[in-house]
Amino acid sequence: MSARDNIFARIRRGLGLPVTPLAEEREKALSVIHDKPRGPRPSQVWQDPVGRFVERCQQLSTTTEIVPDISAIPQAIFNYLNQYNLPRQMVIWPDYSHYNWREVGIDVRVGSAKSDDLVGLTGAFCAIAETATLMLPSGVNTPSTVSLLPETHIALLDKKRIVNYMEDAWALYMAEKGTLPRAVNFVSGPSRTADIEQTIIIGAHGPYRVHIIIY
Repeated sequence: MSARDNIFARIRRGLGLPVTPLAEEREKALSVIHDKPRGPRPSQVWQDPVGRFVERCQQLSTTTEIVPDISAIPQAIFNYLNQYNLPRQMVIWPDYSHYNWREVGIDVRVGSAKSDDLVGLTGAFCAIAETATLMLPSGVNTPSTVSLLPETHIALLDKKRIVNYMEDAWALYMAEKGTLPRAVNFVSGPSRTADIEQTIIIGAHGPYRVHIIIY
């Protein structure tokens, strides 16, 4: 018997239960885990979650642009970098390495961000309309540093993957992936803090800018 088994056996004896769980106990426990009721949540459902998401982004100082399809993304990013006089070099997630970056004058490096990377490009598993939040699970092809280290974070977002609430985001992730990743980052606008004399400081713990391209 392992130490873990011994501890559980003592607990079960203290509760007056058999040392070994019965089959019906296991079935009941699994049913509770898989069929637990959802907690309280707002009743409102936005008929236009994209519009709600963009509106909330503006309130959080997140800039957005809607493009007709993915072919327009490289030029849209070049225009954004040019508008704010930002470097034409980016660190990007592997999924976007096949875009025609050189044709529009952008140099890219694929992989995790380093301390000298000023612009990072990520996707998003989904986004939450209620709070203008991006859901970014970590993984080999989705390194978290790309959204956290650079001063400018650009995110690509499929408009079909904008859900109403955070509960919807978790439900979508579990339905599609089944198991949780090592970490999930929720990004709601540029990094900010008011720890020092209650004065808002932008970029204190992450990007100064967040720009979302919705396609």
